[in-house]
Amino acid sequence: MLNLAPVEPMQLAALTSVVRDGGIVVNTTVWMPAPSDEERGVHGTNLFVNSDAAQLARLVTLVDSGALHVDIARRVPLAELPALHTEAAEGALSGKVLVLPSAATLT
Repeated sequence: MLNLAPVEPMQLAALTSVVRDGGIVVNTTVWMPAPSDEERGVHGTNLFVNSDAAQLARLVTLVDSGALHVDIARRVPLAELPALHTEAAEGALSGKVLVLPSAATLT
């Protein structure tokens, strides 16, 4: 489960019930910890990004100059994300995969 919304901690904790046994709760609202359910093997992890425009500009410069190469193995539509996760769990991926939103998502 991916949480992108600032909800009440008890509300987020209750949502662990929709995560399959052994699944993961990823929380981007790091002012509260991601909940876990140890009995079911549900792991909670917090994810945050440091928005640093200068650092991002430097990375763009490195990519544009060829000094940094990002190995993009392939591009897949969002609808194929479940199959991609299965493939990753089997250890069959190398490089990065770009997941592309559908045209309907963009409107």
